[in-house]
Amino acid sequence: MRIPFACMLLLSATVLAETNEHYKKFINQHIIKQMSENRCDQVIRDRKIIKTNDRKCKETNTFILSTNKPVRAICGKAGKPFGQMTKSLQPFPIIVCKLKNKVRPPRCQYSGKRRTRYIVIRCEDGFPVHYDGDGDIVHFEN
Repeated sequence: MRIPFACMLLLSATVLAETNEHYKKFINQHIIKQMSENRCDQVIRDRKIIKTNDRKCKETNTFILSTNKPVRAICGKAGKPFGQMTKSLQPFPIIVCKLKNKVRPPRCQYSGKRRTRYIVIRCEDGFPVHYDGDGDIVHFEN
């Protein structure tokens, strides 16, 4: 009986470690406490945000202007189911960075726009692991 239990513990630890890595990547790609629209190039370069599969400049990246705790809370009481995703109950200020040129990193150049939106994320084990740009349904212009 101990072998199946040990296997279950090992599997649980593996899943949690994988979720933790996805959460760390989510934080790096999408959460920043403060940022202005004209800092997209610098922040994306400093955080080494690229399209993973082909190592090209990412077409669009959205930064949520917040700390980790309020965004993580969306996976709990601060969010509601939205299809396979979870939608925030409150809007967040965001910076949407869109690629202006077709070059390779680190020469990516972006234009940034500040918005306020309800955000839609995918949660795993109570952690946000994916930002859904198409979930930007309701927005409030600043």
